[in-house]
Amino acid sequence: MSNKIVFQEVENNGIGYWGILGILSLFILSGAIAFFMAEHSGHHITGMTNQIVWGLPHVFAIGMIVAASGALNIGSIGTVFGKKAYQPLGRLSGLLAISLLLGGLIVLVLDLGRADRLIVAMTYYNFKSIFAWNIILYNGFLILVALYLWTMMDKKMKSFYKPAGIAAFTWRLILTTGTGSIFGFLVARQFYDAAIMAPLFIALSFSFGLAIFNLVLIAAYNWTNRPLGNFILNKLRYLLAIFILGVLLLELARHLYKLYATQFHGIEGFILAGDNIYTTLFWWGQIVLGSLVPLFLIFCKKLKNNRKAFVAASVLVIIGALSQIYVILIGGQAYPLVLFPNAEVSSAYFDGAINEYHPSIVELALGLGGVAVMLAMVTVGVKILRFLPESLADEVVDPHYK
Repeated sequence: MSNKIVFQEVENNGIGYWGILGILSLFILSGAIAFFMAEHSGHHITGMTNQIVWGLPHVFAIGMIVAASGALNIGSIGTVFGKKAYQPLGRLSGLLAISLLLGGLIVLVLDLGRADRLIVAMTYYNFKSIFAWNIILYNGFLILVALYLWTMMDKKMKSFYKPAGIAAFTWRLILTTGTGSIFGFLVARQFYDAAIMAPLFIALSFSFGLAIFNLVLIAAYNWTNRPLGNFILNKLRYLLAIFILGVLLLELARHLYKLYATQFHGIEGFILAGDNIYTTLFWWGQIVLGSLVPLFLIFCKKLKNNRKAFVAASVLVIIGALSQIYVILIGGQAYPLVLFPNAEVSSAYFDGAINEYHPSIVELALGLGGVAVMLAMVTVGVKILRFLPESLADEVVDPHYK
């Protein structure tokens, strides 16, 4: 099967290609304007406050960083576990992983308030800080994935293909563990404080990254008019279902643990049964639309081989993942710090009060600008280098095709 795979760059120079880049450039420009507005006027023009310091841009940034690890999972399945059906997807998997990480980091850096202070973080390391460790993990991920792509695209490097794949696979697990540990180590916030946050973020990366990969793959083959058979799509379809179930299992375990411990009953009631946006996003965004409906679209026999249903399932998984990150990130900050357990606290400094947060258009523009940078990198990448197979038709990739 692998001998039949021919990789070719996209040769389309028409209005469609430049139109896509033009639209993405408008979003990038709006993101740049949003950054300069916040840089010039200060973060008071956003919805963030002294109580909620991580806002909507961080939802986009963390989402893309987490998804980068999951997008690389497609290539890892083919390399590390020897699944030949996934090997033709390895190059696009690596390109998307790098693009997602860089897009997320751009949003993260530009939302710091003083983006130039990143130089300090890169030159003076506090190894007791999980944030410092993550800077090392991000740089290592970019280097290893670039080497991994090199071994796939250069015949002279073929002997290093599997070692590079194993290294990238191991590093991405460490990377997502580090991202999840940012929350797991923050004991001051009751909704964060749990060791299960690390494996939860790993499972989330699998489903989130795969959903984005599915949409990029289908869009790329529709755009270039290249054959894309049901064999490979069904592989991705049922793999997505497994990852959705994995996220649900770990999320259930996390909430059961916190419901078991009396000290967490307040925050659990706030998230699970509160009259607020976080409860709505949890039940309707993450659980119903982001998990149960996609599982129905995947396993419904009448929708088998239905590409529109598969696309809808992937879109809903992305919505569910963003809802989950929003609830964890912002919902965890909205609930007041428990400074004095078993005591009622009130003061002029918001102690004991539910913190309000309303995202601004500036934050949305910055987040969408990072997404546009990611999509532009993928669009240009498949145009100038051989990331896409010429055909993924069933007769090419299905070893049992008749």
